Amino acid sequence: MKESPYSITRPRQTIFWTVVSALLLAITAKHLIPSTVTEMLGFITGGACVWLLTKQNIWNWPIGIANAVFFLILFWHARLFADSLLQVFYLVTGFIGWYWWLHGGKRKDELPVQRTGIKKGLIILLIGVISTVLMHKYLVSVKDSAPFWDSVTTVGSLMAQAMLTRKMIENWHLWMAVDVIYVGLYASRHLYLTSVLYVIFFAMCVSGLVDWRRDLAKAPKAAKPHLKEARL
Repeated sequence: MKESPYSITRPRQTIFWTVVSALLLAITAKHLIPSTVTEMLGFITGGACVWLLTKQNIWNWPIGIANAVFFLILFWHARLFADSLLQVFYLVTGFIGWYWWLHGGKRKDELPVQRTGIKKGLIILLIGVISTVLMHKYLVSVKDSAPFWDSVTTVGSLMAQAMLTRKMIENWHLWMAVDVIYVGLYASRHLYLTSVLYVIFFAMCVSGLVDWRRDLAKAPKAAKPHLKEARL
């Protein structure tokens, strides 16, 4: 009988990270670090989501959906409106990606890692440039705190997330570029914990790119499942 992709095969690690998360939340609630509970929840779920993505683990999607909710609240209060709207997109694509990773294969089975291709890549680039220009004009009109960088990171994240739902390996290159900008952007808004989180995200993206390349290279040689079982 085929094992469920949601199976938790490492309960000790799950318990460990649950305890660590609870400790971080307690420290935040006591105001022992310069952060809010919402930001800390975003930090915890964000780190877990990206790490699970690098392992092609299906649990990344439900955790990512929760992460989008926390950051939606956080960014709205920081007047980063484009990033707030971006979280709504993450919520929607979270459910879409969840389904596609499980049933997006040729036989309605698990979706394998794939390359974007030159044609699709050029189309994505063209859409990205046009969308960035339009987004910038809009953000200037609503007096966003960082219209240029907010538009670049928002559109870049939209494209990367869309590519991720289809397991296009080039999504990691785009995420790394976006993460570098986000580090400075959030630090300038005094969201220091979130800024540190994006440094961690960058490192995880490098790891994810390496792991996905390895998986892509093995694909023609062995019919191994591309969706890893949950290892929380």
